This record gives sequence, structure tokens and C-alpha cells, in this order.
Amino acid sequence: MTDDSFFREVQEEIRQDKAKALWDRYGALIIALAVAIVLGTAAFGGYKYWDEMRSGTAGDAFAQALQLARDGKTDEALAAFKQVEDNAHGAYPVLARLRGATVLSDKGDAAGAVAAFDAIAADSSADMSLRDIARLRAGYILVDSGSYKDVADRVEQLAADTNPMRVAAREALGLSAWKEGKGDDAMKLFKQIADDDAAPQDAQQRATLMIELLRGSGVKS
Repeated sequence: MTDDSFFREVQEEIRQDKAKALWDRYGALIIALAVAIVLGTAAFGGYKYWDEMRSGTAGDAFAQALQLARDGKTDEALAAFKQVEDNAHGAYPVLARLRGATVLSDKGDAAGAVAAFDAIAADSSADMSLRDIARLRAGYILVDSGSYKDVADRVEQLAADTNPMRVAAREALGLSAWKEGKGDDAMKLFKQIADDDAAPQDAQQRATLMIELLRGSGVKS
């Protein structure tokens, strides 16, 4: 045996002894860690599958409730949306509340619809964009059934220049102002819509029509 071979065998023996010592000391911990990783991966996969199943079930229930509403079966639709609200997860409960409030409005229950939309708008656990939609929907209902102040209390904050819902909010405010004989206020709001390059074309057309109506009634631009 050459010196090189002898030293290699000695080094190999030392490595094996060190490995055995490390395994004797940390082997149980290594096994536990490996088991934890496997179980964690399995648990995550199981949760993901369960969450997807829940999402699919909630989506199906929501779609069925929507179909009931489209078919004019308002009582059945309201009950179905309540089931989604109580049993679903994620955004579905709030979406069900929004759609249920819309069904109340379609049913002619303006007060009930406004109360439902107001409750969503006040729910700090709901997504802010959904809360803003609820404010806007309540405001539009109140154009017909409430005062200008009622509408402004809900949508005025949405009419700011940087708010993505400003066009709809200004339209609701403008219609309510026109209804109450606040011609100057209405003119200002409709001109903001007509001059807004980012406003949808149909909204600009409606605003232009309202401006002409206001001018025809003697309101100066």
C-alpha cells in the first residue's frame, strides 16, 4: 500500500466516524425535520385543494342565485344570496350582499335596498372598492327616493377628481341637484363629466344632453 492510499483510507475512516457521530447526535432531528417538510407539503396541498373546492362550491351557489334573480324569482333569489352570505368565503359573501340589495331595489323596496347598501358601505371588513360600489348604488336609488343631501352623504366623497368612480358619482349628484331645482350645481357637475376626457362616451353624451336641458330651462353655464 502506498502512502497516498494509506492516507486516503485514514481520511475516509475519519469522515465515516464523524458522519456516524453527527448522525448519532442529530439523526432524530433530521428525520423529524424531513417528516415535518413532507407533512407540511401535504397539508398545504390538501388545504389548497379544499380551498379550491370551497371556491367552486361558492361560485356555483352564487351563479344559481344570480339565475334566480334574472328569472324574476326574487324571494328565492334573496334566500339563495343569504345562503351564500352565510356559508361562502372570500369575496362571495359581500358580493351576495350587494346582489341581494340590488334584488330588493328591483323588487321596489328602496328603503330596504338603501339600508342593505349602507350596511355594506359601513363594513370595515369588506374590500374598499366594494364598499364604494355600495355607496354609489345607494346614492342612485336615493336620486329617486331621497333628497340631495341623502345622495351627497353617500357619493360626494367619490366625486373627487382622482376617484375612479367620479363620473358615476357626479352623475348621481347632478341628477339629484336637478331634481331639487339646484340648477347651477347640476350644471357644474354635468360640465365636469362632459369635460372629463376619461369619462365614458355614453356618460359624456348624457351630460351634454342635461347641459342643454338646463340651458333651455334658463340655467346659465
